[in-house]
Amino acid sequence: MTITVADANQISLARPRLWPLAIGLGVYALLLISGDRLLNDPDTLWQVTIGQWIIDLRAVPWTDSYSFTMAGQPWISTQWLAQVAFAASYQLAGWAGPVVMTAAALGGTFYLLARLLGARLNDTATLIFAAAALALTAPHMLARPHVLAMPVMLAWVGALVGAADRRSVPSLWTLPLITLWANLHGGFVFGIALVAPFALDAVLSAERPRRVALLLRWALFGVLALAAGCLTPYSWDSILASRKILSLGEALSRIGEWAPEDFSKIDVLEITLLGGLGLALLRGVTLPPVRILILLGLIHMALSHSRNLELLALLAPLVLAAPLAAQCGVAAPAGRPSSSRGLTAALLALAIGGTLAFATWHSFAPRSLFAPQAAVAELKRLGAKRVFNDYNFGGYLIANGVPTFIDGRTELFGETLVVDHDDAVRLRAPDKLFRLLDAYAVDATLLIPGSPAAKLLDRTEGWQKVYADDLAVIHQRKPGAPPSPAPMVTPPRW
Repeated sequence: MTITVADANQISLARPRLWPLAIGLGVYALLLISGDRLLNDPDTLWQVTIGQWIIDLRAVPWTDSYSFTMAGQPWISTQWLAQVAFAASYQLAGWAGPVVMTAAALGGTFYLLARLLGARLNDTATLIFAAAALALTAPHMLARPHVLAMPVMLAWVGALVGAADRRSVPSLWTLPLITLWANLHGGFVFGIALVAPFALDAVLSAERPRRVALLLRWALFGVLALAAGCLTPYSWDSILASRKILSLGEALSRIGEWAPEDFSKIDVLEITLLGGLGLALLRGVTLPPVRILILLGLIHMALSHSRNLELLALLAPLVLAAPLAAQCGVAAPAGRPSSSRGLTAALLALAIGGTLAFATWHSFAPRSLFAPQAAVAELKRLGAKRVFNDYNFGGYLIANGVPTFIDGRTELFGETLVVDHDDAVRLRAPDKLFRLLDAYAVDATLLIPGSPAAKLLDRTEGWQKVYADDLAVIHQRKPGAPPSPAPMVTPPRW
């Protein structure tokens, strides 16, 4: 069979439309096969539990009812819609439901990324960006609300970037995206904040006579976006809630996903940043001033908190795509891409059939490391009411109706309690452990075996070990025991 030049051009033009689908389905299949990994987070348990509470009561929470340390204190769930989705999918298909939903959201995210990039860049550049984004976001690919919000975030920012590239304003039809995002995850505030820099980028790139009118249109769009972000059960409080996360200070560094990046070992982020720097030096890539600021902002956020790696991975390519296409010879082929509806339908049908077959054959389950089933059953048998728990056990306790001392809702507990709890468990300050146990009238502890706090309680008068297995150890306060004295222990050097 002979392929003519016209045929070759047609094949080339078709590829940008087919590549996004192939990339999206590939990511979906990869995550489905490794689906248990998506449940490798203790927060997934309480997300499903709260979602079920919302479904049962047909209301959203306004105060805490899951801990004894903050019971009755104001607390709202800006992730309520994602929690409902997880709970509904769990009701329908067990743990396969949240796994399939999470894998589909991530597959859709990478489909959108490849499609947005494929409109500006050639296949090779699109695949490089998609591969780098996949590697950077892999650690945070978990069954949690931020993942369900990822495709919405990408569609929203894609609309902002596209409008800036055209020296225009996003369509008002994109505003429902920010409303959906606001009900899925609190990160929508960042999406609203991005309106200002992209507006400035569009205005500065436009011809002088158009700048004032364009600025006014962007200003109107920004106001409408802010209003759209308030269309949640919590109204304006959904936006204000982000202040609690940002005000956690030192507490954020104690939580793995919010810790700053560590470059003591070479990792994907370092390779990506060095590769990008090398490309810029080699090819002399230049960016408009505002896009430089946006890119530097994304890098700063990723370096400050590893939780923001996905923002850099997914949004930086959109910021860079148009300048790279113009300067590095990696622009997408000219012409209108074609597509095959039959092939698309066949691939989607194959994905659905494969999902049903795999989910029937494979049983998904959360990681047992975060689910001390036997230990919690023993706590219930003992009648423990006020349990000082390890941070990672909080989700399982909520799911099993045991009030927590602390859990993944860090914004509820605040900087002081989170830091004090971490210091107590690790014995950075041994006296804090006993101060917390007495201040909150704790009658039992649920800790990781071998943890510094558990070892100290083994030797503390007034406390006795009543249960231990490979996952958890329980210490119970002896009846009538006086307040625990601060031990004469020299804090270990960490």
